[in-house]
Amino acid sequence: MSGPSRPAAVLVGPPGAGKTTIGRKLARRLDVEFRDSDQLIEVRRGLSIPEIFASDGEAGFREIEQEIVGEMLAGFDGVLSLGGGAVLSAVTRERLRGTRVIHMTIGVAEGVRRSRGSGRPLLAGGDVTARYQAMLTERAPLYRAVAWATVTTERRSSGKVVTDIVERLQTGDPHARGSDRRVTR
Repeated sequence: MSGPSRPAAVLVGPPGAGKTTIGRKLARRLDVEFRDSDQLIEVRRGLSIPEIFASDGEAGFREIEQEIVGEMLAGFDGVLSLGGGAVLSAVTRERLRGTRVIHMTIGVAEGVRRSRGSGRPLLAGGDVTARYQAMLTERAPLYRAVAWATVTTERRSSGKVVTDIVERLQTGDPHARGSDRRVTR
């Protein structure tokens, strides 16, 4: 799969796509460690993500996010889940080159449903659907730019998504979908 200084897989995608849930299950399946960049940020700062946004603003949050993601990409060989906005950093996108980045996709309605009440500062207040759509419009090209493979999590069990990702990683084929292939007539 990947060398010892690279993660086995890096998961990117919008809020609610299931990066943490799938990441944990994928790591167990691959028998490697799992790390979530948002959790690492909270531990390092001793504050929740909303508290960091309140005290340091988005720019301060993105600065520490870029630093932690860089550290993980340089020396972690497990499964790494990145916060939805990590790809906004050109430095992070460059660091992701050559890494098996799995872009997890989800539709706006399902993403909003899964993200409601989650304490995500960029989705707080106002028309959450419009905010989510605007976020997705801005970030989708960046997710695609760093992606080695793309998988949808909408209307799929986490088990099927994990099996899909494992097959792609094991075969080295970003388009492999053996166990999830659907026959159309």
